[in-house]
Amino acid sequence: MELVLAETLLAQSRDPRVLLGSLCRGEVSAERVETLCFLLQRLEDEVARGSEDALPKAAREVATGYLVPLLRGLRARPAGASDTDPGSQARRRLLRAAGVALRSCVRLAGGPPLAAALAEEALRDLLAAGPKPGLEGGTEATVEVLAAVGPCLRPREDGPLLERVAQAALVLALAGDGEAAELVAGRLLPVLGQGGTAALRTVWGGLVAPSGPDRVGLKLQVLSALADELLPESFAQQLGPDARCCARFWRTVQAGLAHAEDALTRKRARYLLQRAVEVSAERCADCICGPRDGNGPSLFWWSEKKKDELLKFWENYVLIMETLEGNQIHVIKPVLPKLNNVFEYAVSEENACWLFHPSWHICIYKRMFESENKILMKEGVVHFLELYETKILPFSPEFSEFIIGPLMDALSESSLYSRSPGQLIGSGSPLGLKLQKFLVIYVSFLPEDIKSDFLLKFIQKMTSRHWCAVPILFLSKALANVPRCKALGLEGLLALRDVLQCTMITHQILLRGAAQCYLLQTAMNLVDVEKVSLSDISTFLTSLRQEESLGRGTALWTELCDWLRVNESCFGRSSTCSSIGLHETSCLNAYVKKLVQEYIKSPAWETGEKCCMPDWCEAKLVALMVLLAVDVEGMKNQYSEKRRTQNVLRIFLDPLLDALVKFGTNAYMPLLKTDRCLQLLLKLLHTCLLKGSSTQDDEVLTLLQDFVISTAESVSEFILRKLTMNELSSVSDLDRCHLYLNVLNELADLHLKVGWKRGNPIWRVIPPLKNASIRHLQDTGNGQEPTLGRQIQRVVSMAALAVVWEAADQKLELQRDSLDAGPAERFLASLQLNQTLRKPHPKEQSSFFEESSSSQGWGKIVAQYIHDQWVCLSFLLKKYHTLIPASEGELLEPILPAVQMPGRTLQSALDALTILPSDQVLPVFHCMKILVPKLLASSESLCIEAFDMAWKIISSLSNTQLVFWSNLKGFVHFVFDTKVLTIAAKIKGQAYFKIKEIMYKMIEMSAVKTGVFNTLISYCCQSWMVPASSVSQGSLSSAKNYSELVFEACLFGTVFRRDQRLIQDVQTFIENLGHNCAANVVIENTKREDHYVRICAVKFLCLLDGSNMSHKLFMEDLAIKLLDKDDLVSKSRTRYYVNSQQHRVKNRVWQTLLVLFPSFDQNFLNRIIDKIFQAGFINNQASIKYYIEWIIILILHKFPQFLPKFWDCFSYKPVLKQALITVLQRCFSHNFSIRLYALVALKKIWSVCKTWQIEEFDALTAVIESSLNQVENMHGAGNAKKNWQRIQDHFFFATFHPLKDYCLETIFYILPRLSGLIEDEWIAINKFTRFTDIPLDAGFQWYLSPTQLRELKPGDWAQQDVGSNSDEADNPPEWTDVQKKIIPWKNPVPDLDLELVFQGRAAKLGKSISRLIVVASLIDKPTNLGGLCRTCEVFGASVLVVANLQCISDRQFQHLSVSAEQWLPLVEVRPSQLTDYLQQKKSEGYTIIGVEQTARSVHLTQFHFPEKSLLLLGNEREGIPANLIQQLDVCVEIPQQGIIRSLNVHVSGALLVWEYTRQQLLQDPRHDIPAFPETGY
Repeated sequence: MELVLAETLLAQSRDPRVLLGSLCRGEVSAERVETLCFLLQRLEDEVARGSEDALPKAAREVATGYLVPLLRGLRARPAGASDTDPGSQARRRLLRAAGVALRSCVRLAGGPPLAAALAEEALRDLLAAGPKPGLEGGTEATVEVLAAVGPCLRPREDGPLLERVAQAALVLALAGDGEAAELVAGRLLPVLGQGGTAALRTVWGGLVAPSGPDRVGLKLQVLSALADELLPESFAQQLGPDARCCARFWRTVQAGLAHAEDALTRKRARYLLQRAVEVSAERCADCICGPRDGNGPSLFWWSEKKKDELLKFWENYVLIMETLEGNQIHVIKPVLPKLNNVFEYAVSEENACWLFHPSWHICIYKRMFESENKILMKEGVVHFLELYETKILPFSPEFSEFIIGPLMDALSESSLYSRSPGQLIGSGSPLGLKLQKFLVIYVSFLPEDIKSDFLLKFIQKMTSRHWCAVPILFLSKALANVPRCKALGLEGLLALRDVLQCTMITHQILLRGAAQCYLLQTAMNLVDVEKVSLSDISTFLTSLRQEESLGRGTALWTELCDWLRVNESCFGRSSTCSSIGLHETSCLNAYVKKLVQEYIKSPAWETGEKCCMPDWCEAKLVALMVLLAVDVEGMKNQYSEKRRTQNVLRIFLDPLLDALVKFGTNAYMPLLKTDRCLQLLLKLLHTCLLKGSSTQDDEVLTLLQDFVISTAESVSEFILRKLTMNELSSVSDLDRCHLYLNVLNELADLHLKVGWKRGNPIWRVIPPLKNASIRHLQDTGNGQEPTLGRQIQRVVSMAALAVVWEAADQKLELQRDSLDAGPAERFLASLQLNQTLRKPHPKEQSSFFEESSSSQGWGKIVAQYIHDQWVCLSFLLKKYHTLIPASEGELLEPILPAVQMPGRTLQSALDALTILPSDQVLPVFHCMKILVPKLLASSESLCIEAFDMAWKIISSLSNTQLVFWSNLKGFVHFVFDTKVLTIAAKIKGQAYFKIKEIMYKMIEMSAVKTGVFNTLISYCCQSWMVPASSVSQGSLSSAKNYSELVFEACLFGTVFRRDQRLIQDVQTFIENLGHNCAANVVIENTKREDHYVRICAVKFLCLLDGSNMSHKLFMEDLAIKLLDKDDLVSKSRTRYYVNSQQHRVKNRVWQTLLVLFPSFDQNFLNRIIDKIFQAGFINNQASIKYYIEWIIILILHKFPQFLPKFWDCFSYKPVLKQALITVLQRCFSHNFSIRLYALVALKKIWSVCKTWQIEEFDALTAVIESSLNQVENMHGAGNAKKNWQRIQDHFFFATFHPLKDYCLETIFYILPRLSGLIEDEWIAINKFTRFTDIPLDAGFQWYLSPTQLRELKPGDWAQQDVGSNSDEADNPPEWTDVQKKIIPWKNPVPDLDLELVFQGRAAKLGKSISRLIVVASLIDKPTNLGGLCRTCEVFGASVLVVANLQCISDRQFQHLSVSAEQWLPLVEVRPSQLTDYLQQKKSEGYTIIGVEQTARSVHLTQFHFPEKSLLLLGNEREGIPANLIQQLDVCVEIPQQGIIRSLNVHVSGALLVWEYTRQQLLQDPRHDIPAFPETGY
């Protein structure tokens, strides 16, 4: 078209100058400049038509007078304009045309001189513009000029100019951003690289210079454009540098292969790699890339002697990298065996060295790790971790860096640690176990001089980010299993401590504790004790949370003691002094003795009495080391006299005990010294408690308690003086107050343990403390302004009273013998509630606010005061609850106003909830628990207000872990108190409905916060449990009004998100480790899993007595609700998927009904039997059918009188005959599954008939037995034979016994597991036994199944058909031909006897039928099938094979096929039948052709179709399955030029169908192929 236009213009004028001049006039447009371009190109071919002198001049005038000004005018582009804007697209088109025209003008004008002048001018503009972002600076137009004139410059004469242009372009390309850099890299630098050796070397030097990873794409763009110069063919001359010999070139290629974000950059990297390999093979000469790194191989090398091995290695390598572009696991998995081959080629086992640089293998893994497809990422991680299980790879620094870098980054993804399909809950993460095995093997093979550095960097990498709980757990576990070695010094120990800090950020306490245990084991295994001191070790140990990991008495504690014992004399000395100024020693006992002495010594920096409390960390450290040293000594003297332990402990604690004894007499002892002594005392008592075992035989604890009791008198007197003598007068003293009260409480506990005696030190301290506290509270200051000291003393006094009465509440020995109210009780009961403390006098404000940052604000101080007041009041209400009247007004002068005026007190409690912070409302809840039952009948509205306000507080705390659970427990105890529930149900007022509303809100909250419902149902069932065990008629009086609670509990269970399920799985794994993981011992199991809700409800139901009328009515009401729920779910969705929410609910319904069944009598069954039978006829999932059939069998066995009603469901009468007739009818059903079940039933019924020798059935003997024999002896290997055998072996027909297997284990664990329910629905029997909140009677016998049912593995016959070849799919063979889009084969192949149909129909119509069969059984979408059907009909295919003939009724199919299915033979062959079908067609002489891109596929343009061809098309997403590829005779691919990797399957099929038709028409002389018109069909 362009040629015609140019010829026409030249024909109109003999003078080209006139034509050029006319085109340069007028409005500028892309069309005008493109026309000028065409004309100039034509003039270059026909230079002889014009004057040789005139044409160059005219061309120069066009260049300088029109094109250059035009390009300069196009430099400006509106800011913010997008490339997709029409204006920008038109401007770019104009620029391109002007650049091409300028190049032609330069050539016509004589070339180099004009080119040099224009280049100089453009270079100045380019340097002036600089590397600005975007193209607003005119870079685009300047680049167009330089790209146009660059080829016309002379390499020698213009060499300096070319170099300067190249340098400026490189700066812009590699330092600029956005479009400018891309334009220079894509258009200018390739042109300059072709402009001679000097320019090429300048460009090359810039390309291989070090730069950031963000420049990789631009470099590869230029390198690809210069590939002909840098990697020339064998026949071409090498003008520039040989890229193969440059290491930085290969690093750039590797960066493009592994890190590039866009597919085009990765494609360019693969292109350069392939070209380098091809060039090396063609040149037949050895090549090596620069010097080697140490003893390792070069990045690239070539040897003609090993040409075949090299070609094979790189062929496999490029195939893997291309396959990874599919980014889908079913595409990549069959290619992974070739990755093993790549490693085999790369390693020389004889010399134990790498033949190929390991960085090439790392590129493959990096590409997989950075995939967005998590399954592909996991596959890559697993493959890498499995390398060292089968291969011994030489050490490589690159591999170590890769492990610490990309591999650990990939391991931070929590989803990788999920269980494999079919793996049991709690069996551990497969990836976690592989990681552990890998790290053990890898570290074992590391050289000793490298091992330490690797482990240190590995641990430091664990501190470089905030890890989730699961990855940090398995990384820590892997480290803990590394064999013992002296690899880590002080730096490694500090790194481990930093990792410990990383574990503290997770809310999963058990996982956090387990990680700490493993990190401590890592330290014991890997730390070189000679490089660390005892001080370093003790500091590290204090980083552990003893309440989560390092508990005394655990196996971990024993292991630590043994490690300290073995290495006691080997520890080094610290180079720096410790924080407490301790002189280092390597002996453990000497170190601990000195540690205690330095700790007790009064600090030199103490300046006075008014100072803050010391930090607790030092006390924690000293207490921990003391007890460790004592236990280590106990190990040494295990078989010697016990007195040695007593002496050692006494030696350690002498400084502490001496100081404590002097507390009562030395009034001038420094304040900080007393604080530190009491802190150490508390830490010793807390740390010494054994975890997980009895404390009775603990000699150390007994000795410690004796020592402490010996100082109790002195300490208690000291505390009494401090709390009562106005010595606590500053805000910081409140921390001391809490310290003193905690010590006092511990001393009281100790005296109770050893035996409480009147007259002991605590008994003597309590009365004066209580009286002095009351006296301080009564002191009003005679109306003076309150001072800070006085107000602090009031706070201290109230806190002391709260502790005294809390202790009295728990220790009856401390209470008064008489119930008469004393002065203290009368005072507190008369004290104004919620009274706030006035701020101190203004003169003291400055000193108040100048206190240290640890001081509390005044608001917190007041809140603590009110909190303690309510603590005291809760004790009064509990002690004098009998004095609380049902309504106010009965007493004119109450002795205890707060107790005897409950309405006013409850109102004050509501006010307190608005004043107190959420973490201090618990004592108010305790008071409400006592007040609400008294007032609910008379002051219902006030009680409802209390419910509402308390629930608002609980809702607001749902994200606060520390105080939520204790407050929730207090809330449940007062709202769902048995008395409250009973009164509310009796009056049936608003309170009753408010309680139910809160109940449902709590259940709703449980869906997002696991454990809320557990707290509610556990408390309610425990409170109902006492009356439930009684036989009185009034039992369960409150429970029956709230049966919805038990009903919801029986059905409760949320559908976990994947991340939640992972956490549950890993927690179960840790729990299954038992005592081997110390975290299981020291962390209390809160039983907040959703399973425990149902467990609690089920165990509660098991306690109910069917002979008790109230129990019986409760269970019957619950059973009716459950049946109604089942009916409602069935009606809501007639069809539901396996493991859907509907399936789970129905499953729980029938499980609960089975638990309730023993309590059903005949009268009740008469009411519900129809519903049960009706449920059996509803379309249900397999597990539901099993439960329904089971309960029907139990009913009919226990109550045979229901048999007639059962057979009425089938409309037949007498029993065995009806069963036989019913089953025989269903043996002829069209549904295969029904026939199969009926045959199994027939076999069982007939065996009964023969056993009973029923003569009535003799006439049927021949028919039935011949039928059964035929089934038993059917021939062939199809699914019919297999399924017949499998269904007979199915657990429900072969092993399950409805009577013997009736137990909780079968109902809740075995049957769900065997019937294919998701693991979330399996409740192991050990969870029932662990849940001790609801204990069952000792005589309860139906926990465990006595049969072999529990030993069976899941294996439903229908499911086995799907997964029978799972092993083959998981471990695919190494096929000779693999694809880029394939899927592992799963389905078995039944026998086929298929015939082609409708052949005569087309012949009658006069159609020409080919011998082409098109197989589309793998195609899913009706639109593709419809279009393919139309194409096959148009080109006369003999038959189209589809997966299901029902597809032709689809509207989308019909819309595309336009009735083609009526004229084309269609055959149904399911995907599982394809292998047999293809083999059958092969035997008939057909060539099986696959349409797919594979490693050995033939281009369509080079393939000759046989007449008898079968064309197999792949699935839209996954292509042709891997197993079917092996059935193909050839694979044909369609050549592609673009970036997109594949065509639509219908389009691909249409292209091949037409090519087959075209070739057949060419071979047939009777046909002339007409030329197709340009339009039409």
